[in-house]
Amino acid sequence: MSMRRRVLPGFGISLGYTLAYLGLIVLLPLVALAWKATGIGFHGLLQLLASPRTLAALRLSFGGALLAALLNVFLGLLVAWTLVRYRFPGRRLFDALIDLPFALPTAVAGIALTAIYAPNGWLGRWLVPMGIQVAYAPPGVLLAMVFVGFPFVVRTLQPVLQSLARDVEEAAESLGATRAQTFFRVILPVLVPTLLTGFALALARAVGEYGSVIFIAGNIPMRSEIAPLLIVQKLEEFDYAGAAALGVVMLAFSFVLLVLIALLQHWSGRWAERGA
Repeated sequence: MSMRRRVLPGFGISLGYTLAYLGLIVLLPLVALAWKATGIGFHGLLQLLASPRTLAALRLSFGGALLAALLNVFLGLLVAWTLVRYRFPGRRLFDALIDLPFALPTAVAGIALTAIYAPNGWLGRWLVPMGIQVAYAPPGVLLAMVFVGFPFVVRTLQPVLQSLARDVEEAAESLGATRAQTFFRVILPVLVPTLLTGFALALARAVGEYGSVIFIAGNIPMRSEIAPLLIVQKLEEFDYAGAAALGVVMLAFSFVLLVLIALLQHWSGRWAERGA
């Protein structure tokens, strides 16, 4: 019997390459990080987590990332729907601008946002007299996180919206369903797994964001200081074990959130299959 010819290598070589790649690029650095964090000791880790400054930074990083991801899901759905379902002048330009946060250096994004929303900026000079301070405050951190995570939701939703069959919507409307009923009962259940994927990507991007946040945040302890900045400060103080421990804490929180989102995706996918 002649052997079947394959374009790609066989299972053994492919699996070995995959495991080696994941081990060297992903698992080995994480193991090294966890090993370095053991230098602080369990008591030192508890002291680090009990510090009000650490708790405030973690609360701002993860709370802001969650809120930014939720906003991006709502805004990203509106933008993706508009770009897919409607034709208007300048549509291709707007579609290209969605990818701007991907290509723009994060430091440049932070400087641009600060120039706009600082107390003497284009919009900040009008917002501050009204009692609305964006730059050097938590709203600025949230704005930067929304900016960097927005393209992930839009680009995740667009292919799914383009593949949706219009005849299903027409069938629902022919049976007397309103536009709202068609969207919430026919379209939205299909989009839920994709929305969760976009939410997870935007959340992961916002949690680890540093460059664009530090410029507009002002880095005021207990108010607008993020956890990645604490890690950098500990590195500058040569507290490598403390920086590694804080990194492990962020890694654990992020891992738990991503596992929960993966479970929600699995549940929503099975629910959508049963509905179909």
